Amino acid sequence: MTVKPGWTGRVFEDFEVGDVYEHPLGRTVLPVDNSWFTLLTQNTNPIHFDHHYASQTEFGRPLVDSTFTLALVTGQSVTDVSQNVMANLGWDEVRLPAPVFEGDTIYSRSEVLETRESKSRPHVGIVTVKTTGYNQKGTTVIVFKRTVMVFKHGHVPTRPR
Repeated sequence: MTVKPGWTGRVFEDFEVGDVYEHPLGRTVLPVDNSWFTLLTQNTNPIHFDHHYASQTEFGRPLVDSTFTLALVTGQSVTDVSQNVMANLGWDEVRLPAPVFEGDTIYSRSEVLETRESKSRPHVGIVTVKTTGYNQKGTTVIVFKRTVMVFKHGHVPTRPR
């Protein structure tokens, strides 16, 4: 039997400006996800966890906590963008053009906007991507730029086998 390694992620040299990665996994947002994340982050806005309160808003139902949406879509991109990241450097221009509701399924993709050598660390490079999250209807629910410091080939820490 031949043992073949699984996907281990991209290194700096693998990123090319203009590349688009369709992230492979979608995720349906469950009511428990929304209430749990809201409680974990001490978000006290009842629009996220009080169905009666939320029913009186223009949305008529609870909104998913927007920071959950940011975390989910960032997580979906890890396989393609940041599996071999030394550090996140920042999220910029986070936009939420449409609400996310419990029961929505979120998908995402990322486009490489910029790559450059690190000025302070020769074993990593800097990559900026634009990530878009969208629901099961194709409606964009979040867009953001993310900049990461990615290990170069030969510098990714080893993992036990």
